[in-house]
Order: sequence, then C-alpha cells, then structure tokens
Amino acid sequence: MSGAAAGGASSCIGAAAASCSSAGSSYVAAGGEVGIAGRLPSRVLEHVFSYLDLYDLMRCSLVCWHWNNCLADENSEVWRSLCARSLSEEALRSDILCNLTTYKGKLKSYLHALSSHDCSRNVYVKKNGFTLHRNPIAQSTDGARGKIGFSEGRHAWEIWWEGPLGTVAVIGIATKRAAMQCQGYVALLGSDDQSWGWNLVDNNLLHNGEVNGNFPQCNNAPKYQCNGVRPQIGERIRVILDMDNKTLAFERGFEFLGVAFRGLPKACLFPAVSAVYGNTEVTMVYLGKPLDG
Repeated sequence: MSGAAAGGASSCIGAAAASCSSAGSSYVAAGGEVGIAGRLPSRVLEHVFSYLDLYDLMRCSLVCWHWNNCLADENSEVWRSLCARSLSEEALRSDILCNLTTYKGKLKSYLHALSSHDCSRNVYVKKNGFTLHRNPIAQSTDGARGKIGFSEGRHAWEIWWEGPLGTVAVIGIATKRAAMQCQGYVALLGSDDQSWGWNLVDNNLLHNGEVNGNFPQCNNAPKYQCNGVRPQIGERIRVILDMDNKTLAFERGFEFLGVAFRGLPKACLFPAVSAVYGNTEVTMVYLGKPLDG
C-alpha cells in the first residue's frame, strides 16, 4: 500500500475510534456492538490494522475491547505484516530469533536490541538489527547499550559472542551515565558505579571498579570459552533482570547460574556489553518476561 493509502487507513481508523469513544462506555459495560468500531468484523479490522505502525496499533488497542481482542493474537496478520516491514529478511530467516515464537515477540525484541546510536564510535550494529560488530581498533574497549532501559518489572535477554572473546568480554547492565568507550583493554562494564558486569573470560563480577567475587560460585566453574576458542553454535547466556527485587542473574543453557548482583538502584537500567577483540561480534535478543522454573 502506498503512503497515501496508509495515511487514508489511519484516517479511517481515527474516525472509527472517535465513533467508538463517543459510545465506548456503553460498549464496554454492556458488551454490545455500539458505533462503527463495534460493528466492524474482525477480518476487516485485521486487514486495516496490518497497514498501521506500532504507535497507531498501541493506540488502537486502547479504543475498545473489540479492537483490543483483535490485536491480542500475537501471530496474526497484523503483527506478521509489521514484523516484515520492520525487521530485516536476514533476521527473520536466521536462527537469531529462534527462541521467540510469535511475530509480536520478534518485533518487541527488535525494539529492545542494542542501539546503533548509544554505543562506542568503534562499533556498529549490523543490518540484521541485532548483532554488534567491533572494528579492529587498537588499545580501545568498546561497548553498547540496549535501546530501552528498565525501571520496573522482570526482563530477560540472551547474549552470545560470534567470535573470540579476547582478554576481556563483559555482559551486564548500565545506566545512561555509564561510559561506552575507554582507552586500553579493560572491563568497561563494572568500571564505575553506573554499571554491573560479568567478565566471561575470568568469571569475575565487576562493579564500581572492583571485583565482587567469582561467578558462578561453584567448584570448577565452566569458562565461557576455552583457550580463546569460539563458543559452540547456539551457546547463549541468558540475563535476567528483576527490577522488583533489584537483582541481576544469569543462566547458561538450561542451567541457572545464580544471582550475581543484589541491591540494584532504583534507576533505569539498560542491557549492555563491552568488548576488546577486533572484528568480534555480539548478538543480543530480548525475550520479555522470564519464565520461572
């Protein structure tokens, strides 16, 4: 559909929403079909919705129960269409999003991916929208934050390296004030009081420039890499941020490694990574609310 046609669809939806809003309370209270919105068949609504952007869809979901129910199916044509328009073909065809089973979930993951505008100048996000590439710059540590931070709720995302880790490779969280680039090869995440990180090379927890102990806290803790060898395909680290209990935890495969940090501040915290190895690549996929057990 052309831009003009899409604009017409938005105008039509706006008129229907206004009609529904004028009698919306009757619709919700009695469950009857009041106004234009209440009379439109779900198939018609779904067809029109498939041309709207995310902002308009979120507004539409608040119009009335009928529209909200139409958008509730996360694998509907509405979300498939928006996913196809927003995500790259490479991302949709690869196994990057293999752990997300719905189109809406894939779209949400893209919106939470590592930011190409909130990162070191020595890195960039590839065309797939999820993978960070570090350029081979000497004596520099480079990081990136996710597009969206969290101040409440429970959130999970996966991170994996597609290349050597080098001498330092850290995953964790950071505030907006944390630096995303510094000179030398250091553990950037955890180097100040604005970030918390797990160095996958040495199995150290880092915050405020100090080592807060080894992680995981068990005998013969498994290294993420062995002698610099690239991790096995599909080996992902899951990060679990609980802003309600102010904790950060990690999983590897199906094994819960434990809580790494407690007493996190009441602030907006972003997923973050930092790397030192030239041409290494790091992928982050937001999963949503973690599954217990």
